[in-house]
Amino acid sequence: LYAGEEMHRWFFRRCDDHAFEQPPFGSFVQDDPKKPLIPDPNLNKIPTNGSDRNADSLPSNRTDEQALLTTILQRTALNIIDVSAVISQGLEQHEYMDRARQYSTKLEVLSRTLSQKKPVSLPSLTSQPHQVLAADLVSYADVQQVSKIAAYAYSAISQIKVDAKEELVVQFAIP
Repeated sequence: LYAGEEMHRWFFRRCDDHAFEQPPFGSFVQDDPKKPLIPDPNLNKIPTNGSDRNADSLPSNRTDEQALLTTILQRTALNIIDVSAVISQGLEQHEYMDRARQYSTKLEVLSRTLSQKKPVSLPSLTSQPHQVLAADLVSYADVQQVSKIAAYAYSAISQIKVDAKEELVVQFAIP
């Protein structure tokens, strides 16, 4: 048995028994959360006597289904972080309150600096029409740039297509 097959057999045996418990000792529990659960088989591939070209043409001991399952498992394992290996640090009440105060202080300082940098808004058209009419015109380059960006946005939005293949959330039948 290879490691992926052992893990799949354990998982499906547990699913059939409807008993989710700890995996067998030493099977696939790891200490490093960023280390891949399954090593890449291509990393340890060493050509022997320059015959690497012929290695692909030799028949494999595994069936196509096993090879496909292994490939899927390896791709999935690369994206999994083992959260059981990460030490969780709980916050006490006073630590939580201190962090909340620091966060509020930072937000207050940032909101003050943003309000100071706020550009002057356009005058109201009804109260001061002479100022609006006497203001400088928008440059032709700016109008072209806005038109170009609007055309790109329209093109991008019109090309969006939703192709529903299957449900995103699937319910497992666990009694």
